Amino acid sequence: MRSTNQSSVSEFLLLGLSRQPQQQQLLFLLFLIMYLATVLGNLLIILVISTDSHLHTPMYFFLSNLSFVDVCFSSTTVPKVLANHILSSQAISFSGCLTQLYFLCVSVNMDNFLLAVMAYDRFVAICHPLYYTTKMTHQLCVLMVSGSWVTASLNALLHTLLMARLSFCGDNIIHHFFCDVTPLLKLSCTATNLNELMILTEGAVIMVTPFVCILISYIYITNAVLRVSSFRGGWKAFSTCGSHLAVVCLFYGTIIAVYFNPVSSHSSEKDTAATVLYTVVTPMLNPFIYSLRNNDLKGALRKVVHRKI
Repeated sequence: MRSTNQSSVSEFLLLGLSRQPQQQQLLFLLFLIMYLATVLGNLLIILVISTDSHLHTPMYFFLSNLSFVDVCFSSTTVPKVLANHILSSQAISFSGCLTQLYFLCVSVNMDNFLLAVMAYDRFVAICHPLYYTTKMTHQLCVLMVSGSWVTASLNALLHTLLMARLSFCGDNIIHHFFCDVTPLLKLSCTATNLNELMILTEGAVIMVTPFVCILISYIYITNAVLRVSSFRGGWKAFSTCGSHLAVVCLFYGTIIAVYFNPVSSHSSEKDTAATVLYTVVTPMLNPFIYSLRNNDLKGALRKVVHRKI
C-alpha cells in the first residue's frame, strides 16, 4: 500500500522472520513453544515467591516483578506473530503498531530499571550485610519499583508520540516481526532527526544510567568478595550474583547492538536476530537462569510441587 501522508496510513505489513512456508511452520512452532515456556516459567516463579513466606525478601520481590514484566514483554510481540500466521495475515493497524511500540518500550525500560535495582540490592546485601534490613525496607522497594514504572511509561509515551507525528508516504512493509523503532523510522518520508536525537540522548541516558549503576555495584561487590579471607565464603557471596550477571550481559548486549548506532547502519537481518534474543529468548531464559542457580527458589518450587501432588 502507498500513502501520501500519515493520516492516510491505515496499516503496516509485518513480513515476519521468513517468507518460506516450511520455515514459517517451524518458526511458528518454535515461537509457540518459547512463548508457552516464558509464560509458564515466569508465572511459576511469581506463584512460588508469593506462596512461600521465606521468599518475601527484597531480592525475590524484585525477581517477581521482573518475571511479571517478562510475561508482558513477550506478550507484546509473540501473540501477534502467532495470530498472523494462523490467520495468514501480515497486517497490523497504524494505531495497533503504535500501541505495540509503546508497550515494547515500557517493557524494555522496566527490564532495564529492575536489573539495576536488583544489582543495588546485591550490593547492599554483600557490601553492607549488617545494614541490609534497615536499608532495603519494604517501603523503599515499593518506591523503587513504582518509580521505575512511572519513568518507563513516560519514556515510552515520549517515543510513541514522536513516532506518531511522522508521515509515512512510501512502502508500508516492515521487515520485522513487530513494530520497532528502527524499521518504522526507515519507512518515514519526513525528517527523523528529532527521533534519532532523542534515542541517542534521552534514550541513551535512560538505558546507560542503570547500566553504569550495575557496573559500579559489581565493582564494589567484586572488591568486597576479594577481601573475604575464605575462598569458599567469597565464592558463595559472588555466586549469588551469577544469574543476574548472565541476564545483564544478554539483555544489554542485544539492546546496544540494535538501538545505539545510526539508523543507516542497520540491516533488517541483524536487527531481527538481535531482537529475537531480547524479546523472546531472554524472557524465556530468565526463569531457568534464576531457578537453576538458586537453592532457595528450587526448594520453594519443590514444596509447591509436593503440595499440589
